[in-house]
Amino acid sequence: MTSVSSPEAGSPGRRPHAPGAAGSPGPFGRLGIWSATHARTVFLLWVVVVAVLGAFAPKVESALSGAGWQANGSQSVAVRQIAQDHFGGNASSAIQVVVHADKPVTDPSVQKVIGQAESIVRGDSRVAAVVPPQPGATVSPDGHTAIVLAGAKADPNEMVRAADDLKEPLAALSGQGVTVNATGASVLWSDFNTANHSAMIHSEILSWPVTLVILVLAFGSLVAAGLPLLLTMAGLGASAGSLVLLTHLTPVSIWAMNFAMMFALALGIDYALFMVMRFRGARMGRARTTVQAVAETMDTAGKAVALSGATVLVSLSAVMLVPSPAFRSMAGGIMLAVAFVLAATLTLLPAVLAKLGHRIDAAALPWAKVGEHRSPRFAAWGERLWRRPVAYGAGALVVLLALAAPVIGLRTAMPSINVLPGDASARAGYTAVQNAFGPGAPGTLQIAVPSVSAPQAAQTAQHTPGIATVLPPQAAADHSGWTMIQAVPTADPSDPVLSQTVHTLRTGLPHGSLVGGAAVENLDLQHLLTQKTPLVIGIVLALGFLLLLIALQAPLVAALGTAASLLSTGAAFGVARLLFQDGHGAGLLGFTSQGFLDGWAPVFFFAMIFAIAMDYTVFLLASAKEHYERTRDVKDAMVGAMAHSGRVIFAAAAVMVAVFFTFAISGPLPPKEMGIVLGVAVLLDAALVRLVLLPVLLRLTGHAAWWTPSWLRRILPDVRFAHD
Repeated sequence: MTSVSSPEAGSPGRRPHAPGAAGSPGPFGRLGIWSATHARTVFLLWVVVVAVLGAFAPKVESALSGAGWQANGSQSVAVRQIAQDHFGGNASSAIQVVVHADKPVTDPSVQKVIGQAESIVRGDSRVAAVVPPQPGATVSPDGHTAIVLAGAKADPNEMVRAADDLKEPLAALSGQGVTVNATGASVLWSDFNTANHSAMIHSEILSWPVTLVILVLAFGSLVAAGLPLLLTMAGLGASAGSLVLLTHLTPVSIWAMNFAMMFALALGIDYALFMVMRFRGARMGRARTTVQAVAETMDTAGKAVALSGATVLVSLSAVMLVPSPAFRSMAGGIMLAVAFVLAATLTLLPAVLAKLGHRIDAAALPWAKVGEHRSPRFAAWGERLWRRPVAYGAGALVVLLALAAPVIGLRTAMPSINVLPGDASARAGYTAVQNAFGPGAPGTLQIAVPSVSAPQAAQTAQHTPGIATVLPPQAAADHSGWTMIQAVPTADPSDPVLSQTVHTLRTGLPHGSLVGGAAVENLDLQHLLTQKTPLVIGIVLALGFLLLLIALQAPLVAALGTAASLLSTGAAFGVARLLFQDGHGAGLLGFTSQGFLDGWAPVFFFAMIFAIAMDYTVFLLASAKEHYERTRDVKDAMVGAMAHSGRVIFAAAAVMVAVFFTFAISGPLPPKEMGIVLGVAVLLDAALVRLVLLPVLLRLTGHAAWWTPSWLRRILPDVRFAHD
């Protein structure tokens, strides 16, 4: 059993306090004092920042882009550019107008509708050449379905905006036995973004009442409960405007704003909880001024918040290694929101706390004035864990490993057309094309080949297994030396067999040939994600460990904190496999299983989950280190950390789980996946990892958890959390 006696002053791992440390605020304490004594200046600066950047915020919906889901440098992206430059915009981003009629499409009444559709798309400046239906190619064998091709003149992001504008006027042509639907990749992303954005807004509205109730219960006063909203509003206003300005340098995915909103709210609540509770503890039962209480809060909780924010930022920065505009802009959007919320927490919040003083407890609930921000319930829970560490630790570990086991069979792929609502234009047009031209027609492959090799390439494509039809080669009209060959596969674009067909084509085609098309762009992106995921995970873990090592000055506890995050992440993905891949609970949650998890989930959700988990880890272990620095008693470190940070972790996790789980009731599948994966991860991480397993590990490792080799102490900066 681990001894709980305090080590002697010269024991390994102990550093003497710096002379004059007591009563001498550190850098964060000095920042807090400055903010508290210059509150008007701080308020004015934030008003200016939010006003200037917030002025651009209303443009965020129209400024952000809808595309960007591509693998930069891939063959498919190269083919799309060739098609746009040399083949009248007949690229994967072109818009297809599908006209289906009860009468043959040669009937004058149907021809009139087709002409009207051509006129509508021709009137859009983002459309290049408009190709009428061609018998034998874009007129179905039964003569009842025709496709008008509106070539892409603009980049993929602008073509998504063109789809936003065109799909409704085109649908309005339907009637009297004729249906008109726009489809194609640009329309798919338009419908996809619209459906998901609406679902996320709906979920956020549903989550607000629950969030407010939890905030009031957690903070214990109406005044204090409003502080996270202040941080969130300041951070969101500034980050939304920054995203608009960022679009002048690079396209930014509209999903960046959605994720930024979630993270700004989640971290604003986390940081405000930690700071406010510490501020209360610094004020109660001590003869300290408000400014001194702010200084102590910043030197302890403020330092932990800064390290937590840094961990979040470095975790998300690893996603930048994926060369895909959508992923990079989403990660960048979240990082911007986190940076603004972090800045507001470390400057604006201390100024507000100084101004409020004792008024922070206005309209307080009975338990709001517990001295020393210590929770008797979580202290008792810590004592229970201390007495029976193996039983509780083993139980938590078994549950986590059992839930993580299904990860072994996890499959990922890019989402199919079935993630769209049944009445979405892209899905209706997609279905009409399949019914009229065959299951593989919506995923027609485009083969860009040097003209001299075109006959050989066409012959190879015709004899490739998995190819149903090869259309005659089309030489570029501008004599660029390129020829385009359209190959219709036998399989649906979401069928895994298509990947083998594309691989066979790329292997057998003449040198210099490139294979692309909308379906192939998805395959190339999925391949890129599969390739980059281990690298991203490895870098996230390495950077997380390094930051914890700097913060805690102890390699063992830093390693334990990093490794523990993998358990909740693995368990969340194990649950995701059971639900979304195997379909268990699909009826209850209202979705149809695709047989796989969406391809971006492992890399992007892992970074998000790890960032949130490390947020809690820093709070818990920083509190434990503060107690250990003060007493050198491992029991006080573990039980004290539970008493002082357990309530914060529990309350913050409750808010996050409530927010994330509201997405599980959203209509489209991707928000459901996001809500379930993130919600389960936060729930398991807080309930089993941070409030059970990690404290148990501190109990079992004892003083060794806080030991630092002498050579490492000389390298690391001296970071302390104790405030004498």
